[in-house]
Amino acid sequence: MRVAQNSPQTPALCNCAASDKPEKGEPAFPEALAAAAPSRHRPGPRLQSNFTPSSLLRTGQLSNVDLNEDVRELETELPRPYPNEIPHNEKLLSLKYESLDYDNSENQLFLEEERRINHAAFRTVEIKRWVICAMIGILTGLVACFIDIVVENLAGLKYRVVKDNIDKFTEKGGLSFSLLLWATLNASVVMVGSVIVAFIEPVAAGSGIPQIKCYLNGVKIPHVVRLKTLVIKVCGVILSVVGGLAVGKEGPMIHSGAVIAAGISQGRSTSLKRDFKIFEYFRRDTEKRDFVSAGAAAGVSAAFGAPVGGVLFSLEEGASFWNQFLTWRIFFASMISTFTLNSVLSVYHGNAWDLSSPGLINFGRFDNEKMGYTIQEIPIFIFMGVVGGILGALFNALNYWLTMFRIRYIHRPCLQVIEAMLVAAVTAAVGFVMIYCSRDCQPIQGSTVAYPLQLFCADGEYNSMATAFFNTPEKSVVNLFHDPPGSYNPMTLGMFTLMYFFLACWTYGLTVSAGVFIPSLLIGAAWGRLFGISLSYLTKGSIWADPGKYALMGAAAQLGGIVRMTLSLTVIMMEATGNVTYGFPIMLVLMTAKIVGDYFVEGLYDMHIQLQSVPFLHWEAPVTSHSLTAREVMSTPVTCLRRIERVGTVVDILSDTSSNHNGFPVVESNPDTTQVAGLRGLILRSQLIVLLKHKVFVERANLSLVQRRLKLKDFRDAYPRFPPIQSIHVSQDERECMIDLSEFMNPSPYTVPQEASLPRVFKLFRALGLRHLVVVDNRNEVVGMVTRKDLARYRLGKEGLEELSLAQT
Repeated sequence: MRVAQNSPQTPALCNCAASDKPEKGEPAFPEALAAAAPSRHRPGPRLQSNFTPSSLLRTGQLSNVDLNEDVRELETELPRPYPNEIPHNEKLLSLKYESLDYDNSENQLFLEEERRINHAAFRTVEIKRWVICAMIGILTGLVACFIDIVVENLAGLKYRVVKDNIDKFTEKGGLSFSLLLWATLNASVVMVGSVIVAFIEPVAAGSGIPQIKCYLNGVKIPHVVRLKTLVIKVCGVILSVVGGLAVGKEGPMIHSGAVIAAGISQGRSTSLKRDFKIFEYFRRDTEKRDFVSAGAAAGVSAAFGAPVGGVLFSLEEGASFWNQFLTWRIFFASMISTFTLNSVLSVYHGNAWDLSSPGLINFGRFDNEKMGYTIQEIPIFIFMGVVGGILGALFNALNYWLTMFRIRYIHRPCLQVIEAMLVAAVTAAVGFVMIYCSRDCQPIQGSTVAYPLQLFCADGEYNSMATAFFNTPEKSVVNLFHDPPGSYNPMTLGMFTLMYFFLACWTYGLTVSAGVFIPSLLIGAAWGRLFGISLSYLTKGSIWADPGKYALMGAAAQLGGIVRMTLSLTVIMMEATGNVTYGFPIMLVLMTAKIVGDYFVEGLYDMHIQLQSVPFLHWEAPVTSHSLTAREVMSTPVTCLRRIERVGTVVDILSDTSSNHNGFPVVESNPDTTQVAGLRGLILRSQLIVLLKHKVFVERANLSLVQRRLKLKDFRDAYPRFPPIQSIHVSQDERECMIDLSEFMNPSPYTVPQEASLPRVFKLFRALGLRHLVVVDNRNEVVGMVTRKDLARYRLGKEGLEELSLAQT
């Protein structure tokens, strides 16, 4: 290595900024105050902007997103004020989210290692990938079994206690005690579930699907794939379902599968501080993300017994990058997951050789002979899709305003716990009152009700409303699909649909681990069955108007109207019912529900991603954005580094909290002039920190103080939690040393000319999963840098193309 002669003491400053992080200094209390970044000057056409440059915005931190760790460490000594109201505006992009590096840095170390690996070693790596996928499948299946068995036992115990109590007090009066017991049991169980989420790991709240969608899109959500998150998620979802909330345990399985995949593929646990020294080759974002998509698919597969649906879910909702080998591995993980769950549950239920429990929810068999459909029913199904789309849009709109209210006023953890307990108690009270007021009695003989409540019915009869409320939501869905015609009074179904719709809407977004799949199916199954009953009245009891069939279509319409998934949901519903015949009507219903729902409001998951101000990149750039070029979109000015740079300069740049950049173009500059020469490469903050930590300086190499060359293993060992720059000590003498970046920088970063249109830049950035895209002029000199936030800021609003403001939330 050679020491650069007469190197100037300042970093080369190109006229552009490599920011994947905030450009402004961070306010003292990020939860409470956020200054919108001023709009940069752009020579191109003026866009309609929603903010004035001077506007000060105060935004709230969403309960299920945590702050960056480094920031948290620096803030421990500061008191955290909780203002009574936190104004929140969705027309913002948060600067606190980082991007993942999906693109490999092809520096000299990487190329040397790849050249050393022979064909046999590559095959070993490929075998390891298959082994990891098998392990993901097995563990996800076991976690699903654990959740299912614990929920079944605890919920069974709770319902038996309450049923005995109700039966006792029905005879001698004083049913208010039963109401109090039911509400208290629910509220206390949910309190425990909410406390662990609110105080230990807020990112475990909700179903976790929006967070996994963001992760697979390339956004690093803090703590989302930690072991602690998995433990809280599993315990939280058990307590939420047992606590009688209007939630399902299927959605969180997707998040659980993703965490399991991220943990296994790294061969170590940073939470437990244990390194098993296996799978070290996979310690980078590229590999980790592929495994996380396999974990998400295995989660869907375990939840619904739908391995093909799992693969399609990962494809439709998550992974930005796809290839044939990945598809095959993900399908393998999904199949193993379903088989594991099936085997263990079959043994648990005492019929070891009968593999009849492919998923956590089994919709039961739908018979072709009894429940076929005719061509004249297709318009009826399409009409049901329209109803599902409208009801789904209403659900999402109500949930949107409720979430905005929560962000503004219910941001303290203790308030979040109190709200969860209130919802649990109200759910029990509503259920009790509805059962108490219902006079819909059905004969017990021949029915499959788990906990029949007699209440005021005659002997040998049970209260039909109780089968819907006095049960876990999964069982209620199956009852609505398969109970014979005449099992439910239309009034019972109408009241149940109305009440459950508002309860489910209120429950989604609470600080508990819970999914929205099953409540949506239950609401849809209830109004679908009601629709079927009405049809059979109108057609004088025609054989084709089977209420169970319409319950299935209603369930599909409602779920499609809320979450707006099409391809994967069609296959999941087909696999869960075990009937291909319904593929076509289910597809029609889901397509109609999506088209109608999208006309009014976004899908539930996309809406929550937007409310968290996440810089999420959709499949395509906004359609009207061809008039914008890279010059107008890019960040400026960029902090560039020389190929051989002074250590003090590097430390100062990394310590500068006002810029906090993550990628630095490396340029070759002439020491005699201030003119910046052409682009030579790109180096990341994480790489520079490892270099400083190991003190890889030119002088030391010349004096042979450091015998060992840095290997790629040193970078992988530091991944994913690279130490903050504040923890690295550099002495005054060391600051004067030089550091040679040639070996460690990526010498061939992706670049675009400044005249490239926004859709072209977007396509390159999105398809390759980039974190930084360097903008150069015709002399190959750096003029700007495009990062995820520069592209995510532009979106299609009601009045055309909008530019969002960047804020430190």
